[in-house]
Amino acid sequence: MKQLVRKWWLGLKYAPNDPRAMIGRTIKIATIGGGTGMSNLLRGLRHYSDNISAIVTVADNGTSTGKLRKEFDILAPGDIRKCIAALSYNEDLIKKIFEYRFEKEKLFGGHTLGNIWLTALTNYFGSFDKAIKVLPATLENVDLKIFYEDGTSMVGEYHLDEELKQPKKISFNKNDVSAYPKATEALVDADLIVIGPGSLFGSVLPNLLIPEIKGALISNKWAMKVYVANCSTERTQTAHFSVEDHIRVIFEHTKEKVFDYCLVNKKIIRQSKRRKELGEINNITTDKKVIDGVEVVLDDVISEENPLFHDSAKLAKALLDLYNRVGRS
Repeated sequence: MKQLVRKWWLGLKYAPNDPRAMIGRTIKIATIGGGTGMSNLLRGLRHYSDNISAIVTVADNGTSTGKLRKEFDILAPGDIRKCIAALSYNEDLIKKIFEYRFEKEKLFGGHTLGNIWLTALTNYFGSFDKAIKVLPATLENVDLKIFYEDGTSMVGEYHLDEELKQPKKISFNKNDVSAYPKATEALVDADLIVIGPGSLFGSVLPNLLIPEIKGALISNKWAMKVYVANCSTERTQTAHFSVEDHIRVIFEHTKEKVFDYCLVNKKIIRQSKRRKELGEINNITTDKKVIDGVEVVLDDVISEENPLFHDSAKLAKALLDLYNRVGRS
């Protein structure tokens, strides 16, 4: 009897709709994306679940990551390195170690220690998937092909930030790219699937272009699927995009409705008078309640210190609030 009362009391520590009530439960979360947006999201979600699968794009080919991909023929380690650090409970220490970058004139010049470590593990274990716990979207060594509004095209993800012109669509540089099976399994098994935040063309869409990833999203009828819209535009990729434009471009690429909710920041901190020009970065929001059949959820999830990005704690709480409100417990 005492055990039953104790269990009941522990269950009342937080109100049923308080996200903190989810701590210790078996809510299974799968996230899709890459870059700073993904690591920032994971930093908040790790306090609500110990069952998180981070599905990360591996098409990055800039700076240290690009050099290691070319030299050792491995998947892009950069975004995965950031996610591993974000999921660590001693993140400050892990991040300092992983992000340590060797001086250019030295033996490992320009590379981060984390990238070198992941490269070494891959070579030692013989494959990328045995070396890490964060899940690559695919184990194939692929690059992005970027098609621009002016009719030109380029191969390589780094062009998205280097070229001051508007992308129209992206694809892979090869056909029939297969998903990493453990990534699709995580999506099929998830209770909550979070797409984004992150660079639209560089971090979000590359994952959704893989047929099995898209198929796993659609086949999971139980999970609540949420797209987290960026707090801001980007200097090149989405310089004049609205929230509506982000959703439109995703559905143009997937040809399917792959999420039911869109979490949008409602607080504007930074906005210039030239907000529609390339090179300008501004906060975005919307007054729409529904966009292309997707329910819009507005919340204050922006970082006061760095208003171009989400606040990891506020973002995670908003997602769990939504999850609880919809009743997927």
